[in-house]
Amino acid sequence: MNKKILQQDSAEKVEKPWSARESWRIFGIMSEFFEATERLNAVHPAVSIFGSARTSQDHEHYKLTEKIARLLSEAGFAVISGGGPGIMEAANKGAYFGPSASIGLNIQLLHEQHSNKYQDISQTFRHFFARKVMFVKFASAYVVMPGGFGTLDELMEALTLVQTGKTRRIPIILVHSPFWNGLVDWIREVLVKEGMISPEDLDLIQMIDEPEAVVDAIFKHYETRGFTPSEADHEIQLNL
Repeated sequence: MNKKILQQDSAEKVEKPWSARESWRIFGIMSEFFEATERLNAVHPAVSIFGSARTSQDHEHYKLTEKIARLLSEAGFAVISGGGPGIMEAANKGAYFGPSASIGLNIQLLHEQHSNKYQDISQTFRHFFARKVMFVKFASAYVVMPGGFGTLDELMEALTLVQTGKTRRIPIILVHSPFWNGLVDWIREVLVKEGMISPEDLDLIQMIDEPEAVVDAIFKHYETRGFTPSEADHEIQLNL
C-alpha cells in the first residue's frame, strides 16, 4: 500500500469524530456572538480599555487606569475591559464607582484570568476572536495602557481594522508615553521607512499621559460628527 493511501485511510479514521465536534463548535461560536450582542447592543457610547493582567493594585499604572475609567464614567461613557485582574480590574473599578456602566468581557484561560468583582455587566467567552469583535464593535474609543502580548494584540487588531476600513475611525490612545515611545519610534523608523505602512497611518495613534486629556481627546474626535453612528458606520459594523 503506498504512502498516499495510508495517509488517506488515517485521515478518514480521524475525520469523523473531529468533524462532528467541529460542526457543533460552530453553534457555540454563534451563541457567543448572539448573547454578547444582545447584552451590549444598548450600551452607547463606550470606551474599551486594555492593559496587563499582571499589574498589582498598588502600581501607578493601576491607579492611573482607575482614574481614567472614573473620569470616562462621569463623562457618560460606559467602560469595557477584559473583565479580569490587573489593569482590567482597575478599569472596571473606576467605572463601577461612577455613574456609567462597567462591563467585563472575560475569557476562559488556564492561567492569570479570573473575573473581577467590579462589573455591572459580565460576559464570558471561550474564543478570543469573538471577544475581540465585541471590544471593537461597541467601542467609541480605545484606551491602551501598558501591557503584554494580549494588549499588543488588541492594539494591532484595532489599528488594522481602522486602517483597512473594516471599522469606523475611532481614537486609539496609548497612555504612559515612557512605556510606548519605543514601539511608536519603531513603527516610524522601520514600518514607515520600509514602506510597510503609510506615513499617515501614524495619525491613527495618539499618545497621552494625563487622564483628563484622554477624555478631552475623545470628545474632540467626535465634536463634529457626534457619538451616534451614521448609517454608513452601522453598515461597516454589520460587516465587521
